[in-house]
Amino acid sequence: MLPVIKIEGKNVPEVWEKSLIELWDKGVSVKTEYDTQGAPPSKDATMIMVVQNPLNEPRIHLGFPGGIEDLEKYRQEVVFGVHDHWINPEEKKWTYTYHDRLANYTLPNSSEKKSVNQLKYIVDKLSKTSFSRRAQAITWVPFYDPETYDPPCLQRIWCRILEDNGDYFLVMNAHWRSRDAYRAAFMNIFGLTSLQEFIASKVSERVGHIVKVGQYTDIIDSYHIYGESFEDFQSRFLSMMNKRDFYNSDRLKSRTIRSDDPSAIAGFEYGKQLLEMERKSGKKGATT
Repeated sequence: MLPVIKIEGKNVPEVWEKSLIELWDKGVSVKTEYDTQGAPPSKDATMIMVVQNPLNEPRIHLGFPGGIEDLEKYRQEVVFGVHDHWINPEEKKWTYTYHDRLANYTLPNSSEKKSVNQLKYIVDKLSKTSFSRRAQAITWVPFYDPETYDPPCLQRIWCRILEDNGDYFLVMNAHWRSRDAYRAAFMNIFGLTSLQEFIASKVSERVGHIVKVGQYTDIIDSYHIYGESFEDFQSRFLSMMNKRDFYNSDRLKSRTIRSDDPSAIAGFEYGKQLLEMERKSGKKGATT
């Protein structure tokens, strides 16, 4: 049986951290199509993660395999599409970006070459009917994705606005077919909750009152840690769990950091600088 695990917490680092511990303890061993020679099978489960307040601080977990500059680059990739121009499957480069699928959904080889901006649709729909159940966007292209070498993991986002004591909150659900829990999930959630914040701001502009960021829920069919990541996961992440507090103003004693911490702000600025250097150099996406 594939375990179904539910995690709930007040912010993104808390939920992501809990999800990894539960997956490590309760996940089952399953082979993948990407296993390297000699690596053990992955740890796998179906996961439901509920983040009560995605913008609650501390917002960044220092245990994810990357730098804060990577979070900024990924945020801009998801929200603004800064890497949409890297898509070029004919040259074995990127086959998609989430932003392109959400904001420029196009059927391949279509004679009409018609695209749909699904993000605009969500804003338009919720601005008109806040309680609509139809404000969603999909990524999967069944004419193309099943046979591609790199199909999208994110399948769908769904949004709705709820009212609570005079305040309005945009909630978002994100549905995934697959997710690398250790190496990708934190950046994914950071990017998607940034998109949630962006949609809420756009709806706020349209309706004339503030729409806050509400609950974010992740539903993942296959939430896994690859066998080749086990050694790093144990030596880095589990070691950090044992040696550091969840939050401490001394970064060397903390597993998390506030997004408004000076070192985090410096990391975001460095990410912006890297994107600008990339833009000026005309760098293209790497081949697979």
